Amino acid sequence: MSEQTQEPGPSAPRRVVVAGAGMAGVQTAVALREQGFTGTVSLIGAEPHQPYDRPPLSKAVLLGKAEGSAFDVDFEALGIELRLGCEVLGLRPGDHELDTEAGAVPYDVLVVATGAEPVRLPGAQGVPGVHLLRTLDDAERLRPVLAARHEIVVVGAGWIGAEFATAAREAGCSVTVVEAAGRPLAEALPAEVAAPMARWYADAGAALRTHARVERVEPGTVVLDDGSRLPAEAVVVGIGARPATAWLSGSGVALGAHGEIVADAHLRTSVPDVYAVGDCASFPSGRYGERLLVHHWDNALQGPRTVAANIVGRASGETPAVYDPVPYFWSEQFGRFVQYAGHHAAADALLWRGDPSGPAWTACWLRDERLVALLAVGRPRDLAQGRRLIESGTPMNRVLLADPARPMKAATA
Repeated sequence: MSEQTQEPGPSAPRRVVVAGAGMAGVQTAVALREQGFTGTVSLIGAEPHQPYDRPPLSKAVLLGKAEGSAFDVDFEALGIELRLGCEVLGLRPGDHELDTEAGAVPYDVLVVATGAEPVRLPGAQGVPGVHLLRTLDDAERLRPVLAARHEIVVVGAGWIGAEFATAAREAGCSVTVVEAAGRPLAEALPAEVAAPMARWYADAGAALRTHARVERVEPGTVVLDDGSRLPAEAVVVGIGARPATAWLSGSGVALGAHGEIVADAHLRTSVPDVYAVGDCASFPSGRYGERLLVHHWDNALQGPRTVAANIVGRASGETPAVYDPVPYFWSEQFGRFVQYAGHHAAADALLWRGDPSGPAWTACWLRDERLVALLAVGRPRDLAQGRRLIESGTPMNRVLLADPARPMKAATA
């Protein structure tokens, strides 16, 4: 589509600039072309690498089973201009210009898709052997560490900590995971659901230390606040991520309590002609009655379709599309496939399908007898059917739902 066959209408944007070349940014650019946008599309990324997918970084790339995870997208054929190795520095909405390392970039419509950045461990910057795992370069630096079967301390027992610990154990490393909270996944799941998952660490030969705070990191050693000293040839920090939005300071784009862009139901920001999508933005969910900030791959895949539809539909006066998904993500850890759909914060009941001490089970959250979220371990059919039941809001029968032998779609009221 490098040779355009039609010109945008007089009220249509002629130039869309996408800031951020991760999943959300790439999918926005592709969706614009798929939905018929014929103006200029520029995709700006801070990293020099060809745009790539992140989930393989903690799996195949880290273990040396793959060299990279570049998206299978022919940007040239789609007429998408790539500007890589170019960091965004600021935004001047009044001038319709994005400031970058390479100078100002004008836009008619800007889509912010700069994602999130890892939270760093205070006092650990510059200490040899301390690593993050967010980028392709991070994974490539960690690959020889795993290959050498080093003694590793992982700080943080969230999703990324568990996935890295899984890969490190598979590589034959000695692994100790330290977590400040009393259980793994403390910010993501309630105690009764996270409890059976804590046992997976020992089953895999990894040590899990909860209520353990890092006081400092020395070369070769992690010192905890109780005075314990853990030998560590490498330290991997996985204590969360925050929206990469500091560069928007002074732009007038409204930010929330976590530094995220506060987008509306159509993924528009507080300033004209600027949208936000993916890890860097929250959105109001009519389904759940609250604003959601979702740091997961599926959100970065689904949101761009809404953004593209609203950009393309502006010229024809179409009613803007609303973004209100059922959040979804998955994780592979310690030989188990874990999937989650929905949002359980406002649930009034928790129901189990199967024995949580076994290899396959599902936790179901209900509100007013309707399914609002589920966590499926080794039960992909439960996840697929449950996600549809959440979307439809179908009333459930608790007795039937608790029977793991019964399909979830056959457990309705």
